[in-house]
Order: sequence, then structure tokens, then C-alpha cells
Amino acid sequence: MKYAIISPCRNEAQYMQETLESVINQTVRPHTWIIVDDGSTDETPNILSRYANLHKWIKIVTRSDRGKRNVGPGVIEAFNEGLKKVNLDNFDYICKLDLDLKLPEKYFEILIGRMKKNPRIGTCSGKPYEKRRGKLVTDNYGDEMSVGMTKFYRVTCFREIGGFVQEVMWDAIDCHKCRYLGWIACSWDDPELRFEHLRPEGSSQNSILTGRMRHGFGQYYMGTSLPFMIASSIYRMKFPPYFTGGLFMLIGYLQSLLKR
Repeated sequence: MKYAIISPCRNEAQYMQETLESVINQTVRPHTWIIVDDGSTDETPNILSRYANLHKWIKIVTRSDRGKRNVGPGVIEAFNEGLKKVNLDNFDYICKLDLDLKLPEKYFEILIGRMKKNPRIGTCSGKPYEKRRGKLVTDNYGDEMSVGMTKFYRVTCFREIGGFVQEVMWDAIDCHKCRYLGWIACSWDDPELRFEHLRPEGSSQNSILTGRMRHGFGQYYMGTSLPFMIASSIYRMKFPPYFTGGLFMLIGYLQSLLKR
């Protein structure tokens, strides 16, 4: 069973070596790893060049500098640039992987094993944990989604959903499409599948609160009802950044609602 990884990235020099090493040390390595450098201005290009020279299965695609990090649609635009370099006919699985993660060494071996046992699983992942005050804590992702920073897909399912949409909340829309077509989307919180998210969730563009507002816009884009969004925002107030994270989610949703 062969799998390929595609990793969009921009200015990930602070975190990327942890991800590179954790993929290299996997018990089941990818056949191909396409890393799309989306115009980095830090040491990212030099680090990527060094690893690509050491490992011929790591391939680098370099894009011009757009002048800023473009999360959401921009991430998928970069992902699709890498996808052009992969012949899906040659692979059983495809993975979209961020470059700010630290994976357990059997991560992909376990995911592949579980997908073999259940052919209805279209996409899956482990659960992300962040280090806060010296402790690894979870953001309590639901079990019915594969998480956006590591989307592991059966190629058949990936083709059926038409790939990722180039919109905010692409990483939720894909799971809804999976279920609509009869596939299972899931994630597991087993210790051997827990991975560390080295960058605080939602902070890659400006700040965590900007990310929370963007999440609120994405929920509106997906058609989430106002009562559900209020309940969801209140629930998120229990997690860091306390109160303000949930509040800014609701603000992002309401701004989108008022602009319609």
C-alpha cells in the first residue's frame, strides 16, 4: 500500500525540522513527499533543499512570494500545485500534511492498518495536542472529522469528493461531502495517534483571535444556524484563549451574517 504526502508551507523554519524528522522516522514512510514552498522568506528554502538532497523521495515545488501568508483558500491553492506532481493512479492513499507537527513514529502505519480493516473509511487522522504551560492539552476535536493539519485520504474517496474546495472551512466541507457519499470520516484519540501541533491552532495568520474570527466566517459559509453558532461559541469560551476565543468566533459569524 503506497501513499504520498503533499505539504503546503510558508515560513515554517521554526517548526518544520520536527515534522521532517518525524516523517523520515515513520515505520511506514511515504513513497513520495511533495513539499510546496509558497514563497517563503525565512530559512525554509535552505532547510528544504538540505533534506531533499538527503532523501530523494522528498520533492520541492517552489512558488513565487505573494507577499503574505494566505490561509484557507491559499493553502489549498498551494496543495493543488503539489497535487499536479502526483499521479494518483500510482497510490492508494494521499495525505495533506502541515509542516508544524510532531508525529508519533507509527502514525501512518496505524492509519493504513485501520483503513485496511474498514474499507468504508474515506479519511481519518489522529488528534492534535498543543503544549501549554509545559503540558500537552487537546482542543477537543470531534471524532466525526479528520483534522485539517493531517488529512489522510483513501484515493478513491478523495477523487469522489472532487478534492478540497478552495474556500474557508475546506477541512470541514470535505468531511461532510464524504458522509454524503457514504464514506466515513473520523479521527481517533488513541495515545499512539496523538501528535503535537507545534504552532497554536489558528495563529498562522496574524493571531489566534484572527483565526477564531475566520472560523466564525467559515461556519457562516457552511450554513451553520445562528442558534448553533451561539451555543458553539459559548462552549469554546471554556478553552484557551478563554472567553475571547469563543467571542471572536461569534463576531466573525455575525459580521458575515450582516454583510449578506
